[in-house]
Order: sequence, then C-alpha cells, then structure tokens
Amino acid sequence: MDSAGQDINLNSPNKGLLSDSMTDVPVDTAVAAQAPAVEGLTDAEAEELRAELAKVEEEVVTLRQVLAAKERHCGELKRRLGLSTLEGLKQNLSRGWHDVQVSNAYKKTQETLSQAGQKTSAALSTMGSAISRKLGDMRNSATFKSFEDRVGTIKSKVVSGTESGSDSLPSPTGSGDRPLPEHTPF
Repeated sequence: MDSAGQDINLNSPNKGLLSDSMTDVPVDTAVAAQAPAVEGLTDAEAEELRAELAKVEEEVVTLRQVLAAKERHCGELKRRLGLSTLEGLKQNLSRGWHDVQVSNAYKKTQETLSQAGQKTSAALSTMGSAISRKLGDMRNSATFKSFEDRVGTIKSKVVSGTESGSDSLPSPTGSGDRPLPEHTPF
C-alpha cells in the first residue's frame, strides 16, 4: 500500500495495516498476566491496568507506523519539489544565522565592538594629531633649521658647480658638453 493511500486514522479498524516495513513492538500479555500484582491493587485493578498498558503499547506501535509513513511522504514531497539535503542544510544555516543575529548576546557583542571601534578611532585620530603637531614643532626647532640650512648649502654647491663647469658631473644623457636637442611639440 503506498503512503498516500494509507489510512492513518487512529480509530480506524485498519490502523495496524499501515506498513509492513515497521516491526511491531511485541506486547507480551502472558508475561504481563503472570507478573505479581503490586501491593494495594486488587486483581481487577491490575487486570484493568494490564489492558490499558496493552492498548497504549498498541497505540505506540501505530504512532510509529504513522510517523514512518509521514516521513516517507515528506521525503517523497521534497524529492518531487527538488529539495535536496544540501538545500535543507542551507536553509537551516540561514535560519540559524538569523536566530544568532536577533539574539541578545549577539546584539550586546555587536554594540560592545562598535563602541570599541569608535574609541579606537578617536584614539588614533588624537594620536595622529599629536604626531602632526610634534612634527610641526620639530620643523620649527633650531636643530631642524640648522639641518635644513646645511642641505640647502650642499644643494647650492652642487648646482653652482655644474653651471661653472668645475667638479662637473656627467650628464644624464651622456652627451657631454653638447646641448640637448630641442624637442618639437607633437
């Protein structure tokens, strides 16, 4: 019998005919009848409890069969819809990530990290301003002015030496004393 045509009504007379693939849980009424009655119970009460136990065990078997039929039917529907295990995993991960994002712990962590980022940014900005100010102070210092003057003096000696011909440095074009050719514009 296919899963779509199975009768899953618990009150149906066909309820034990759902599936041959499930093995029934044995209900051993002979063992239950031989068990000694618990103190304080009459034989009638014990028999009534045994009957109820047998009925409940039969319902458990039926529910297992119904669950197995529903799981098969669910699997068939997923297969027909093209939903694979990977798709289900993706959906579960997506749902899980959403659940994490709306959790209080995530929100508190995000808020704390945001505040830490803002404080770090402010500290780095302050440090950058301090470094900039110190460099400006250093540039106006006597030591830096002296260094700047020396570099200027060396530069002027190098430039004036190439103009006068003394201590001449080779030309980068390698043309010696020949003037550079004039380039015509395009």
